[in-house]
Amino acid sequence: MNLLYVNDRRGEYPRSLYAETRLPLDPFAQLRGETRTDVAVVGGGYTGLSAALQLARRGYQVVLLEAHRIGFGASGRNGGQVGSGQRQEVDWLEARMGRETARRLWDLAEDAKALVRSLAAEAGVPVRDGVAHACRTESELGHARRMADHLARHYDYDRVQPLDKEAMAALLGSRAYVGGDLDRGAAHLHPLNLAIGMARLADAAGARIHENSHVHRISHAAQAGDRTVVHCDTGRVVCDHVILAGNGYLGDIAPRVAARVMPINNYIVATEPLGDRYPELLPQNTAVADTKFVVNYWRLDDDRRLIFGGGETATYRFPKDIAAVVRPHLLAVYPQLEGVPLTHAWGGTLAITMNRMPCFARPAPNCLSASGFSGHGVAIATLAGRLMAEAVAGQAAGFDAMAAVPGRAFPGGTLLRGPLLVAGMAWFGLRDRLGI
Repeated sequence: MNLLYVNDRRGEYPRSLYAETRLPLDPFAQLRGETRTDVAVVGGGYTGLSAALQLARRGYQVVLLEAHRIGFGASGRNGGQVGSGQRQEVDWLEARMGRETARRLWDLAEDAKALVRSLAAEAGVPVRDGVAHACRTESELGHARRMADHLARHYDYDRVQPLDKEAMAALLGSRAYVGGDLDRGAAHLHPLNLAIGMARLADAAGARIHENSHVHRISHAAQAGDRTVVHCDTGRVVCDHVILAGNGYLGDIAPRVAARVMPINNYIVATEPLGDRYPELLPQNTAVADTKFVVNYWRLDDDRRLIFGGGETATYRFPKDIAAVVRPHLLAVYPQLEGVPLTHAWGGTLAITMNRMPCFARPAPNCLSASGFSGHGVAIATLAGRLMAEAVAGQAAGFDAMAAVPGRAFPGGTLLRGPLLVAGMAWFGLRDRLGI
C-alpha cells in the first residue's frame, strides 16, 4: 500500500491518518474586506479555538483567523496525549519557584485536563484513559517512583502507579524499558477531531471563523483608546484586543515572541490495522511516552493501528521519506513489527522554548500571546486559550501565573537559534543512543 505523506497545500488538510478519519467540517469563508470586532484571534488550533469559544460564550464579538484550515498545524497532527502537569515536572518547578507556585501551576494543569475532557464530551470526541511513561535507565526509574510518591503526598494526586520492568513489559508488549509508571488521570484522543469539535462549538457560540486567511502584519494600538488592525492577504480586522495563538507558525508578526519560541518538526507513522495480531501490544489501550530527549510516543487507535511518533528536525521542511525516519524508533520498541506495513506517515510543526515551559507574554498593548508548548500542548494549549480569554475579560490571575515562569530567549535570537538547536539535538540524540 502506498504511503500517505504530509501535503501542506492551502485549503486542504495535510494527508495523515487523522485527516483520513476526521469528523466532517465544511470550510469557513475566507476573510474579505474590513470587519470590526472586540477580539481578533490569530490561529485556529487548540489555543485560538479555546479562546474564541470562551470569549464568544462571555458575549464578546470574536473573529478567528486561520491561514489554512482549522487544526491544520500541530493541533491536528500530534500524538493525541492529554498529559498531567506542566511540561517540566514539579520538582523542577519547586527548585526554581518554590512549592507554592509549583502547586499553583500543577492545579492549572489539572484544570487543563478537565477542560479538554469537558470540551471533548461536548463535541462527542471519545477520550481514552491512561498514559504510561517508560524509563530507559534505573536512575530514571528511581526518579519516577519518587515523583509518584511526591505527587501523592504533596499534590493530592494518587493516580500515578509505579511499574517495575515486568509490569511495564506486560503493559506495553515490549521489553525495551526498565520500568516506569502509569498515570490513570492522563488520557488520549483523536487530536484533529478535538480541534474540529472545538471549532463547531465556537461557531455555534457566535465566533466568526475565517479559514485561508493569512495574517501577515499587525498594526498594534499605540496607546489606550486606539484600536489594533490585523492585516490579512484579503482583508483586515479592526479590533480592541488581539490574541496570538499561532504557536510555531507566528513567523514575523511577533518578533519578541519568536526570539523565545522555536519551531521544530516531529514525525509520526501509523501501521495497517493489526486486527487480532500482536495481542501483547498495549492490552489496556493506554498511550505511552518514553524518557528520551527526542521522545518516542505511541498509542493504538480504535482500528488497532499503532500510531507511533519519533524523530525531530529543526526546520519547516520535512524529510522526503518520513517513514524511514520513524521506523527505526518504532522497531527499537517493537521488533516484532518488522515487516508490518506503515500505511501513513506525516509530520507537524510544533514549538519549543529554552526551558520547555510555555511562553505567555504581552507583546504589545491589548495583545496576549501563548505558545511554545514543547510537546505538551493538547491540554496546556487548550487551557492557554481560556486563560487569555479570562485576561481579556479582566481576570488575569491564571495568565499571570503562567507568564511568571522564568524563561529567556534562544542565544542569538531568531538568527542563531536554528543552528544552535541542531547542534543541541545532535548531542542529546547521541545521549539517547548511548542510553545516558
